[in-house]
Amino acid sequence: MAARDGGAAGGGSVAAGETGVGRAAAHGGGAPGGRPAPSAARRAAADPVKALMHRHRELCERAVDPLEIAAGLEAHGLTDRTAARFRHRDVFSLAEEMYARVPRDTDPAPHPADPPAPRARAASVVLALLPGALSAAAVAGLRLTSGRTRLTVAAVGVLAVTLALRAALRRGPLAATARTSGTWTCWLVGYALLGDGLLHAALAGGPDGLPDGTADGPWPVTVAPVLALALACAPAAASARLLAVRARRRLTASRGLADFSASVRPLLLGTFALFMVALTALAALTGAVLDEPAAYPQALTLGALLLLARLLTVHGHAYAPSLVLTAAATAEAAALAALFAGRLPGCGFLAAPVEALVAAWGPAGVPTVACGTGALILLAHGTRRLTRASAHASTEQPR
Repeated sequence: MAARDGGAAGGGSVAAGETGVGRAAAHGGGAPGGRPAPSAARRAAADPVKALMHRHRELCERAVDPLEIAAGLEAHGLTDRTAARFRHRDVFSLAEEMYARVPRDTDPAPHPADPPAPRARAASVVLALLPGALSAAAVAGLRLTSGRTRLTVAAVGVLAVTLALRAALRRGPLAATARTSGTWTCWLVGYALLGDGLLHAALAGGPDGLPDGTADGPWPVTVAPVLALALACAPAAASARLLAVRARRRLTASRGLADFSASVRPLLLGTFALFMVALTALAALTGAVLDEPAAYPQALTLGALLLLARLLTVHGHAYAPSLVLTAAATAEAAALAALFAGRLPGCGFLAAPVEALVAAWGPAGVPTVACGTGALILLAHGTRRLTRASAHASTEQPR
């Protein structure tokens, strides 16, 4: 990413280095101990922008437009107030001068705002719709079969949906270059399918058998929220693309970092709200079609958590999503483990918190609290990280 390229070439903190150059420009420069400064230092003081370009040479050379330079400087701590020390009103104006002063021997690269090819966009749409379509087919197969045939259909369906999700997350608006927490995501989705039934059976002294794919078996299966989440891959991809394209346009029109952040924050919250409305409608639809409870708490909290985690990962902030997904999955696993551990002699106190939570909110309380808390944390984190210019100035085309 351009921001990281700038950091590699800079070799230090912009907040300290650039401030020092600006201060040298204001006071005329000078060596420690009152000795005359070398000629190079005097030239840097006379032209602080040149010194800044030297620190971020690689960022300037690789940038396809001034926005890339502005985002890289912002990512390393340079603010509009710091830009004033370089005789510019804001970071964007400073970036424009830096971009204009870089010698370029080759033709300019295509502008990143150019729309993607229609064929590539059509492929992304198909990939986003594929997980939901395969999930619906698998659910229909489970409803029409029984015995070993149902087990085979379930195994094939899980494999097909997993491969479709993997393809959807590797191309299109949801694609990310950073490594993701796929294991914990699978756990969270698996818990949405089997966890509530296992929790209910464990409280009743079970389970007395393996899940058979039905909602009234010895280990009940909750299909509606998982099908809704699979169908929500298309709205999630649309939300991610809407955020990327609109934020890029506002980055082009903005004349300051604070101005850009103020304009993108409502865009981010509005995009998130649109996805939640779509997921609510899908949860209601799947519940009605399958004649099951819509399971709004489980579906909405998990959907919000997964969308926010993916948006942050796509825009270069993968650490916090990985940490939160791990914590949510661990909390769900700990709740189940506590119930079974409470059956041991003298260990009933271990299950007391989970039993109290289930008594108050039902089995859905465990995933709702775990995923809802994680979603709120990522939403607060996203309103800070995803409203920065460095999160949206990518050399790749909006997908």
